[in-house]
Amino acid sequence: MDKLFKNVVNIFNQACKKADISKTIHTILKQPKNEIIVNFPVRMDSGEMKLFKGYRIQHNNILGPYKGGFRYHPQVNLDEVKGLAMLMTLKCSLAGLPFGGAKGGVKFNPKDFSISEIEKITRRFVHALGDNIGPNFDIPAPDMGTGAQTMNWMMDTYLNTSGSLDRQCLKGVVTGKSVKVGGTKGRAQATGYGVVMCIEEWAKQHNYKISDKTFIIQGFGNVGSWAAKRLDSLGAKVVAVNDCAGTLYMKEGVPVRQLTEYIAENGSIAGFMGQELLSREEFFSMKADVMIPAALENQIGEKEAHAAQVELIAEGANGPITNRADEILAEKDIQVIPDVLANSGGVIVSYFEWLQNRSNDYWHEHHVLEKLQDKIIKAYHIVHDLSIELDVSKREAAYIRALKNIDEVYNERGIFP
Repeated sequence: MDKLFKNVVNIFNQACKKADISKTIHTILKQPKNEIIVNFPVRMDSGEMKLFKGYRIQHNNILGPYKGGFRYHPQVNLDEVKGLAMLMTLKCSLAGLPFGGAKGGVKFNPKDFSISEIEKITRRFVHALGDNIGPNFDIPAPDMGTGAQTMNWMMDTYLNTSGSLDRQCLKGVVTGKSVKVGGTKGRAQATGYGVVMCIEEWAKQHNYKISDKTFIIQGFGNVGSWAAKRLDSLGAKVVAVNDCAGTLYMKEGVPVRQLTEYIAENGSIAGFMGQELLSREEFFSMKADVMIPAALENQIGEKEAHAAQVELIAEGANGPITNRADEILAEKDIQVIPDVLANSGGVIVSYFEWLQNRSNDYWHEHHVLEKLQDKIIKAYHIVHDLSIELDVSKREAAYIRALKNIDEVYNERGIFP
């Protein structure tokens, strides 16, 4: 069993007991409704034919259409996407969205393929999925290794394999598209901004000034870079960034916008301003106020938790902390804003994009971000208050609230037949 899936299931089981979820609903939710695996051929630029494996896990749709990202990564596997799909169900429920949870991906490293090959892989994947996705059934979005361009190709493929009379009504089949083809302003920065919005609320509760705090960020892709930009605009100091190349440490603060541009051109932090990089271990043992893990899952294990010298960890990534590490952090009184809350900004703004597509409307960016802040701060206080009321961690409180929402819907609707 994949470690992420095991971690999610363990917390899920604990939360079901504390939330007094019925055995029937527990049984329904502990496995996904649908596990779709497709193997599809794609002709490479060289003329060679290669076979790719793709996944779409549809966990639960009692609240609405399945919703969740597609990732392109060599480590994509069935159990990983099952765990991520379960997290999406909880994330959508906690945020009060009319969506269920799903996740998917293709097992390959996009860095090893040309743009034209990635486009062909994307289009063949969508074609292979067929009617397993749709704007009222299952709505994909970007994730690791994918972005707006990937979503544009997915939408275009879906539209061109649908009936001609319906094409203009189907743009909401995916979210995270570029604005010109039906995306929404504010979507690119939504996840990173949402993480910082939660941190800002935490700081208010502790009478802290964000501008007085130091931050370290693991991963500087879409989530990490946008979180850093928002922190920079608030006067906060990002002193370290870690990625696959190592750890960039700058005591006076990393020049965020310059680093973002550099990574876009060079692919990693290696060589930035001639700085000598520190190790991964030095990043996790670095003294700072707040850590934002915004890379892969399972990055903070026992060793990293023991080494941590921060006051708060806000999970920009999905499942970055293992179960045992969670316990160690709690023993050290290091607070954690869990992924199902902290990084829910992406799916919240995806919902706004879906609404705009359905009504053929376009919202101003400030309107999108105001509505994002309203939703994510409301969810933050629900989780915070419940964690105090039940004397549980914020992660358990988030799971409990999300599960209770789902349980209430099942109880009112009943189970067919």
